[in-house]
Amino acid sequence: MSKCFTYTIRRICFDENYHPSDSTRTTTNFANLARGASRQENLRNALRMVDSRFNALASWDNPKGDRYSVDLEIISVDIDIEGNGQNFPSIEILKTYIIDHKTNKRIEGIVGNNFSSYVRDYDFSVLLLDHNKGQSKFSIPDNFGDLHGKLFKDFVDSSSYKENFSKPPVICLSVSDNKTYHRTENQHPVLGVEYLPNESSLTEQYFKKIMLQTSEGEVPVGWSIFFPNREEGKRWKTGVYPLEYYTRIVQAEQKTGQWNTYAEVWMENNKDRQSKGIQFPVEIKSSEFKQLKIKEKKFFWWAPHFNLGLETAVGSDENVFGG
Repeated sequence: MSKCFTYTIRRICFDENYHPSDSTRTTTNFANLARGASRQENLRNALRMVDSRFNALASWDNPKGDRYSVDLEIISVDIDIEGNGQNFPSIEILKTYIIDHKTNKRIEGIVGNNFSSYVRDYDFSVLLLDHNKGQSKFSIPDNFGDLHGKLFKDFVDSSSYKENFSKPPVICLSVSDNKTYHRTENQHPVLGVEYLPNESSLTEQYFKKIMLQTSEGEVPVGWSIFFPNREEGKRWKTGVYPLEYYTRIVQAEQKTGQWNTYAEVWMENNKDRQSKGIQFPVEIKSSEFKQLKIKEKKFFWWAPHFNLGLETAVGSDENVFGG
């Protein structure tokens, strides 16, 4: 985006005493839990469920299933577009911390998780409905989701984000759709088996625009898996994808006899399913082509040769002759 926006970040603890702020979206999941006569009981049950699930996943050296608990912060992001100090709410995400009650350590987790966006609400509830009003067939407006994606990427690239968060965001979405899902061979130690639908949903297509895609130039070069229940120094398992490099050189002769030479270089990561077959251009800082001419022409006969009513011979040096 060409214009620099200003972002203001506010934090509020998500616990049994949480009260939604006036700027929180009314449909946000964690805000819904904190409303009504049973609000505190709902919050306690939800937080207890989070702790229980985390301990079930981190079962090593955790015989009673109570070694860990998860602290949550609601991160509200306000945006100032004109630079006049007038902000309006744009994004809400969650920040996690892992409490290890055995070592009394508070481990910083990831930011993102649940994702709430006012621009997304407008796109789906206003823009999409207006676009299809009176139409016989459902369709998607041009550039649907582009503004949402650009705003999010601008926020992640901003100094406000970098000053507050040390890790890139991880967004988790729950998408319900009438599609056929097929099991793949990929299995994550925490997330489980990966299933792929027969076609992409509108929500999935929309939210893909908030992240940098491989087709935009980010080639995946490595993979990693985090094991929170292992001892320090053994929590990460990593690997590197083998990259394949390709070169294409094209030469064209002009009428003047001058030769123009064009070269392009790209790499491919064909071991990663998401990037397989995608060409990632490699920037060429400088290149030099030399054409060496033979000063003394030589001629060699290559035997044997065939007589089929026409005698043929092939010469073998940098220049090939026939006679």
